[in-house]
Amino acid sequence: MSYAIRAITKNELELPLEWAAKEGWNPGLSDADAFYAIDHSGFFMGFLGDEPIASLSAVSYGPMFGFLGLYIVKPEYRGKGYGWKLWQEVLKHLPTQNIGLDGVVAQQENYKKSGFRLAYRNIRYEGRGTKESIADPQMVSIDDIPVKQLLDYDQSIFLLPRKEFLSRWVNLPKSLAIGYMSGKELKGYGVIRPCRVGYKIGPLFADSKQIAEVLLNRLLTFAGPDSPVFLDVPEVNKESVNLAVAYGMKPMFETARMYTKEFPKAPLHKIFGITTFEVG
Repeated sequence: MSYAIRAITKNELELPLEWAAKEGWNPGLSDADAFYAIDHSGFFMGFLGDEPIASLSAVSYGPMFGFLGLYIVKPEYRGKGYGWKLWQEVLKHLPTQNIGLDGVVAQQENYKKSGFRLAYRNIRYEGRGTKESIADPQMVSIDDIPVKQLLDYDQSIFLLPRKEFLSRWVNLPKSLAIGYMSGKELKGYGVIRPCRVGYKIGPLFADSKQIAEVLLNRLLTFAGPDSPVFLDVPEVNKESVNLAVAYGMKPMFETARMYTKEFPKAPLHKIFGITTFEVG
């Protein structure tokens, strides 16, 4: 039976997300539309005959940077070379880019063989929502922030423009997106969205731990005291780790943030929660 690899449509992207849920990665309920907006040709599957058996995303943020994710082979087809063939083919989609990924522990040595180098670890923390809210008049709805101001602030931390993605991400169904204003200056913002299990917060960007805590508290209140909440923090930002611990969150698992070229000079001290393991 022949093995074929091709880019998939937005509707087909729901299948890799379901596979990701089975792997315990807990994707959001409405991630596909925002992910697909980054790069319509950046999501791939391997088919054995008509059966989809493997997935890998390779979204391009332009000629300088791309990000890999959703690297999954159906369990019954693992160890047969299908994932490696998909990997080799999909990397052709990012021929000039510095490529980033968040690698699970089991795959990190394989990524090193493909030229990826470890930059730092990201840790997923699990906690619960809260009913105690910190009142702060400088916290505002994302709708009250000029779009250009939000995009500029996000790019100052993520380092690349992602307008099409972000316009969808801050408007996901049953989600909350908030910002923190100091006068007319945006000092932080965060998003919480419903997932297969509970909620995930990401991104959580802030100029200080104090601002991050105000935003985190409001996002946890949105989830409510009975809901699991997950936050992915860069271990190198010790204040982000301390904040998660202060809210009773416990580490679940880790990934390795790896790159093929130079490590981006992102202001990691402002990243209290990364956007996603799938698209960076």
